[in-house]
Amino acid sequence: MSSTDDTLKLEDFLCFAVYSANHAFNRVYKPMLDRLGLTYPQYVAMVTLWAEDGLTVGQIGDRVLLETNTLTPLLKRLESAGLVRRVRDAADERQVRIHLTEKGRALRHEAERIPREMGMCLERDPAALGALTDELTRVRDKLLSRLKP
Repeated sequence: MSSTDDTLKLEDFLCFAVYSANHAFNRVYKPMLDRLGLTYPQYVAMVTLWAEDGLTVGQIGDRVLLETNTLTPLLKRLESAGLVRRVRDAADERQVRIHLTEKGRALRHEAERIPREMGMCLERDPAALGALTDELTRVRDKLLSRLKP
């Protein structure tokens, strides 16, 4: 392959830019989430429950894009930490609903500063961050649509 062939320049790959940005996000988020005692997947599960308590495991998985077999151990750890309760649905015992505890609800107050802190790290105005989020969401959704039969 000649040195002038530009089809495989890593710095031009959108996927690598997203991949490496994800690693950078994780490194910046880690100390913020350590203060809460949460991992990033636990944090997004909690954010989902703060928006709507009492969701089923499947509903949470749909919103945070995690399979049940990944989400269940994560929710068990949140339950062990006293942040949530897992309860069988009275109408359908096959379903498990996740409810915040008082401790879990109280953690929201501490977590509210994280988006602001991340925004300051990025040094972008909220409109620019919103536009970037919207564009990445469209990219994600387009890719996921390719996986559906």
